[in-house]
Amino acid sequence: MKFMKLGSKPDTFQSDGNNARYVASELATDITVTVGDVKFYLHKFPLLSKSAYLQKLVASGNEENNDEIQISDIPGGPVAFEICAKFCYGMTVTLNAFNVVAARCAAEYLGMHETIEKGNLIYKIDVFLNSSIFHSWKDSIIVLQTTKSMLPLSEELKVVGLCIDAIATKACIDVSKVDWSYTYNRRKVPEENGNDLNCNGFRNRPVPKDWWVEDLCELEIDLYKRVIMNIKTKGILSHEVIGEALKAYSYRRLPGFSKGVIRSGDVIKYRSTVDAIVWLLPAEKGSVSCSFLLKLLKAAIIVDLGEMAQEQLVRRIGQQLEEASVNDLSIRAADGEDVVYDVDTVQKIVKEFLMQDQNAEFESEDNEVQEIRRPGILTDASKLMVAKLIDAYLAEIAKDPNLPLSKFVDLAELVSCISRPSHDGLYRAIDMYLKEHPGISKSERKRICKLMDCKKLSVDACMHAVQNERLPLRVVVQVLFFEQVRATASSGSSTPDLPRGLKDLNIGSHGSSRSAATHPEEDWDAVATAEELKALKGEIAALRMSNGIGGSERNGGDSRNSVDKVAISKMKGLLKSKRIFSKIWSSKGAQGENSGSDSSESLGSANPEEAKSTPSRNRRHSVS
Repeated sequence: MKFMKLGSKPDTFQSDGNNARYVASELATDITVTVGDVKFYLHKFPLLSKSAYLQKLVASGNEENNDEIQISDIPGGPVAFEICAKFCYGMTVTLNAFNVVAARCAAEYLGMHETIEKGNLIYKIDVFLNSSIFHSWKDSIIVLQTTKSMLPLSEELKVVGLCIDAIATKACIDVSKVDWSYTYNRRKVPEENGNDLNCNGFRNRPVPKDWWVEDLCELEIDLYKRVIMNIKTKGILSHEVIGEALKAYSYRRLPGFSKGVIRSGDVIKYRSTVDAIVWLLPAEKGSVSCSFLLKLLKAAIIVDLGEMAQEQLVRRIGQQLEEASVNDLSIRAADGEDVVYDVDTVQKIVKEFLMQDQNAEFESEDNEVQEIRRPGILTDASKLMVAKLIDAYLAEIAKDPNLPLSKFVDLAELVSCISRPSHDGLYRAIDMYLKEHPGISKSERKRICKLMDCKKLSVDACMHAVQNERLPLRVVVQVLFFEQVRATASSGSSTPDLPRGLKDLNIGSHGSSRSAATHPEEDWDAVATAEELKALKGEIAALRMSNGIGGSERNGGDSRNSVDKVAISKMKGLLKSKRIFSKIWSSKGAQGENSGSDSSESLGSANPEEAKSTPSRNRRHSVS
């Protein structure tokens, strides 16, 4: 701490214990100055020789009571006035970072300028500020904090601005010129836990570029904002360092921020802090992590910061969404809503991510909007990461029993344009939704399963799917077929094309013109029973043991087609052998293989009454 001693006489101000101050002197006092609840018994000559304000008060007072003066609004109160009074008497005055602003403001209030006397208190304090305080990192921060209680005078005297500039200048100096001992709030390095703080290990430790960020967390948000703005204006520090400073301040000043929550009682209190941090974010991408941006968005939603700030955060999060985790995206829905998560906001973020690959537009001189082609700025790797992220997020929100199917499907369809080699994550999310929403209709079950490509399921996922009683029958048959073709294809392809005979069962098919009277979809979209699944798996196992497929086929372009034909032929026989499938293939058999472009359109029910009496499906199980 820096100190300044003014004058050489000892401090002779004394107190009588009853809020009274007086000077030990042989001369009787001739003026009483009341400041707040403290009375100062003083002498006119030393006071009036240095204070223009006291001169004016004494001159304008009545002759009867000009020896009593009331001062109720002096900055710093009795303590600051006592400093000024001591200086007038030539007593020793000790100034430090904690009282110098109050003394400066009190001296200004009393008019202790050079025009009254050379070397007056204002001049002395200004010299102390410029030669000592503003050269010290710690003292500059302390002084800046004390200016808040002296507003607006401390602002008018430029003390606030000078402090801010001094702090910003020191934060921007080359780290080679920084003494590590400047920092006093930063987490202690291992060497600091010992007895010797000045050990060589500590002194020789390289100073990081963000050495100053923890110290500034002591400032209130309005002053902190001005310091960071000053630092950014200088253009010396990188945007990553600015981002690290904002992150440190958020974690220090917003309780619960690290967990994405803010205590409800502090909403109004912390709104200005969140607003300032959003406003101070560097424009450069990557200046802060996506995880931090999402925490900031959660805080902005909690404190109801406003649509503009939230939209700004959504845009920035979308630009680096591939960095996020499922936990980051888990934004809680507003109080009073039925759902657990704010899925709508996540949809907006995903749209912002995908928009980066859209074509740019510009307006020509004749005001015609023209389109220019530009290569997508998104890499295949980042797209794949986002697709996997959303698959995992879907599995998380699927646990919400009140989540509408439309929100799940809409979000999944946003990333359906992103090609990914495996749909295991999407299958896991779909299965979780079916598990938590057992009461959805057949059409809804069909709609959600259409999101998944059975050809892109791994062997483990297929093993799980063929034992999953929550899936519609058509999905189970598809999985079984592709598993069979995978095992028997001589080409070794793990994702063969769907043969024409199975296109009827393609979950993605649309525009069916089936007769409303037959309702074959009701059987395909119903879930399979355990008995049916067991029988199907048994038949598939038998087919795999057959050596009639693939082994005798010649290697070449026709081998794949031959395998597909044999596989679908045996699958048809399998289906015909099952009571539940007989009516689906009966119409097809009557009309022939080439009855139309979509053979599923001709499927009918041979025994409608039989179709209604399906086995009980109350028992469900899932193999994980």
